[in-house]
Amino acid sequence: MFTGIVAALGTITKLHRRGEDIRLTVSSGKLDMSDVALGDSIATNGVCLTVVEFGNDYYCADVSAETIKYTGFAHYSTGSKVNLEKAMRPTDRFGGHIVSGHVDGVGTINSITDHGEYVEIWVEAPADIAKYIAHKGSITVDGVSLTVNEVQGAAFMLWIIPHTLQETVIGEYKAGSQVNLEVDVVARYIERLMQGKHAAEPTNNDISMAFLAENGFLKK
Repeated sequence: MFTGIVAALGTITKLHRRGEDIRLTVSSGKLDMSDVALGDSIATNGVCLTVVEFGNDYYCADVSAETIKYTGFAHYSTGSKVNLEKAMRPTDRFGGHIVSGHVDGVGTINSITDHGEYVEIWVEAPADIAKYIAHKGSITVDGVSLTVNEVQGAAFMLWIIPHTLQETVIGEYKAGSQVNLEVDVVARYIERLMQGKHAAEPTNNDISMAFLAENGFLKK
């Protein structure tokens, strides 16, 4: 479990193909590796990866073909910068929101506008996760916990302060950049709860207006 508060900016130094999978080596930058052990989890651009080898200034992790297919790892190369966060401890400050490190989809940066004190970024989300993105709600972008400031269809807007631009990969975004998105897990639980007695039925997860009316969420 993570909080979406990035601890360091790392760099991919090696991508070793192992069949359809990849053995990834990351230079850990200023991330404190003194308490890292084999099997620990490190969120790498928002993807929960397991440490299989490490040193004072690096770690290695295996990235499966499934993860490559559904995340931005398909576009990464040697030299790519990545946001890093170690798994949270019970005593840590909870500065962001609940982040699982399980990416829901890859978004695209539509536009970036510099307003001086902050940068306005519009992101286009995959259509199937747009319903989970809400105005003033939380979303994880490449492992960074952020607040959604505006929503238009499947697109949403973020305000990014200079500190975040400097300390994360967001400072390197350009129009067209691909980003890992993880929606707020609370939204998914609410959707499941709203299915009520139908949750155990082998049907699709779409919630229709008829379903809402039948279960008392709409006035007749």
